[in-house]
Amino acid sequence: MNHDADVAAALAAGAGRSGALLPVLHALQDRIAYVPPEAVPCIAQALNLSRAEVQGVLSFYSDFRSAPPAPHVLRLCMAEACLSQGAAALQVQASQRLGAGAIELEPVYCLGNCACAPALMLDGQLHGRVTAARLDALLREVGVIP
Repeated sequence: MNHDADVAAALAAGAGRSGALLPVLHALQDRIAYVPPEAVPCIAQALNLSRAEVQGVLSFYSDFRSAPPAPHVLRLCMAEACLSQGAAALQVQASQRLGAGAIELEPVYCLGNCACAPALMLDGQLHGRVTAARLDALLREVGVIP
């Protein structure tokens, strides 16, 4: 798939900015939901960076994707507060229910919702004090499980 126009638009969004790499990568991902590997050389050349520098930023930040995401994304907090309140069991439960490819499970370090642990984010919506029953209800709401 050719994303030349998307890459050009993202580069235009970051044009003239100091430290333009992150804004360019975010702009591209905002347009097409990921940063295609074939865009890396073009971005590197336009920003006078090496391919390794661009790839290093992409691999360092877990929010950047190199492939299109699944229709739904479930980010489950695995930081200490959430782990102490049952996040590991929720991860096992989610893994057992998510075999169809309609949802992507992403363990994350912190969602900033420690007081309401365990926390997760489903399609950008934050949820706290998630129980096994609530996880199933959320997955039903988005049509991942019956």
